[in-house]
Amino acid sequence: QVQLVESGGGLVQAGGSLRLACVVSGRTSDTAIVGWFRHAPGRERELVAQIVWSGGSTTYADSVKGRFTISRDNAKNTVYLQMDSLKPEDTAVYTCAAILYDGLGWNYWGQGTQVTVSS
Repeated sequence: QVQLVESGGGLVQAGGSLRLACVVSGRTSDTAIVGWFRHAPGRERELVAQIVWSGGSTTYADSVKGRFTISRDNAKNTVYLQMDSLKPEDTAVYTCAAILYDGLGWNYWGQGTQVTVSS
């Protein structure tokens, strides 16, 4: 099993920044990929960024490229999402999730943290 706990959400004005953190515990040695998803009312859940746990390779949604940066600190078992130049449309619940090397998909999820961007 893998447990994920997010922190760092909040209210920020448009153009501001926030950094989210996701602490991964449990079977961290079996963790292949960690990603950040977001879900806003009336919209589809979106994978905004993901990072390969061991190698560090990253992928971003087009909607956040150039503004969001995903990184990891393996010593702290933590994945960060640095969000800059925030827009009101970035308002959502942000949740981190993990895929293990068993390849069974995004089976492990955190509880989510609210990010609200005011105009």
